[in-house]
This record gives sequence, structure tokens and C-alpha cells, in this order.
Amino acid sequence: MAKKKKITRDDIFTIYMDYVIKNEEKPSDINDFCIETKIKEDDFLAHFTSLKKVEKAIYKELFLNSLEVLHESEEFSTFDTKNKLISLYFTFFENLTLNREFVLVSLKGCKNQVQSFSILSSLQKSFILFIDELQISESILPIEGLEKFQQKLISQSLWFQLFFTIKFWLDDTSESFEKTDIFIEKSINTSFELLENKFLKNAFDLGKFIYKESFQKNAQ
Repeated sequence: MAKKKKITRDDIFTIYMDYVIKNEEKPSDINDFCIETKIKEDDFLAHFTSLKKVEKAIYKELFLNSLEVLHESEEFSTFDTKNKLISLYFTFFENLTLNREFVLVSLKGCKNQVQSFSILSSLQKSFILFIDELQISESILPIEGLEKFQQKLISQSLWFQLFFTIKFWLDDTSESFEKTDIFIEKSINTSFELLENKFLKNAFDLGKFIYKESFQKNAQ
């Protein structure tokens, strides 16, 4: 008798998403989920210790898949920082759109914004790693002594931007989600205009001067 194929992480992703779409709700109990989907509970637990971790991993996987698609394009490496970010957004939202039925149930089932943040926490970590690799603070705001602070501020700001773009897309009823496309371009262009603004650079310089003159002297 042929050996039964072992269930993989990807198999669990597919089964979980199909379950959510079919039932229009998320499963609440591992045992019940495994019985209904005919998965051995031990096989499930070999990959995940909770249903919430499956959901978190799905969003991370959708994001990493988007990055993989971009890196397969030779053209992507030639883009400047802003266009790399815009390309990522468009590719990621294409992925979300392909899985919109699942995402609608998954995220719209959240009672509040905190729950949404929790579900997207693994995606957030991967997104911030990508932003850090772009080294936006070094290319736009090269202010000595504030590099870590600048990078953290930029990474978190761009993460909030992505989060609110997802919320916008969830409510978008325009044809082919063209309003989301417009929102993406306008919001990223605005973000980079702010970062490139000389006033902002001068504000950072002033903050650095005040910090050195006041706080560091007082600490001596």
C-alpha cells in the first residue's frame, strides 16, 4: 500500500482558507477544524500550535510571495527606492485580490483595529525588514547620530501606511480596485515628498543640536 502523503504547511494554508471561505467564518477550535477538514490533529500540530498562527502565517506568505515575484524581475533591481515600494504594493495587493474572499472574512471579522494588527503581526515584521533593507533614511535623511531613530520612525510610519491601505482596499468597490491603485500612488508619493522636504531635514538637524546642547550636557 502506498504511503499517504504527509500534509505540508502549504496544504494547511489552502485547507484553512477554503474552510474560511466556505463557512464565511474562522474556525475557533483545532480539534473541530481537523475533524471537519479530515486532517489528523498530530499532522496539524507538527506545523502550527494554534489556528491564529496559521492565519498570521498566511498573510506573511502572501507578502513573501509578492517579494519573490518582484525579485524574479531583473527590472526591479534597477528601480529607485520609491518605485521599489510602489511595485511591492501593487504586487502585494494583486495577491490580496486573488484571495479577497478569504481576506474579507478574516479581517472584517475583527472586532477592532487591535485584532487586525495582531493578525498582521508576522506580515508587519517581514514588511519592516524589507523597508530596512531599502535604507530609506540613509538615502533621504543622512543625519549623523540619528540613524537608528530615523529608520525606526520611517519603518513604523510606512507600516501604518500599508495597514491603512489594506483597510482602504477592504472597502473599495471601484472597478478593478482602481481607487486603491490611486491611493497607493498618492500616499507613497506624499510620503517621499515629506521625507525629501528640506524643512524636515532642518527639523532633524535642530533636534540633534538641542539634544546635544541640552540633554547631553545635563548628563555630564
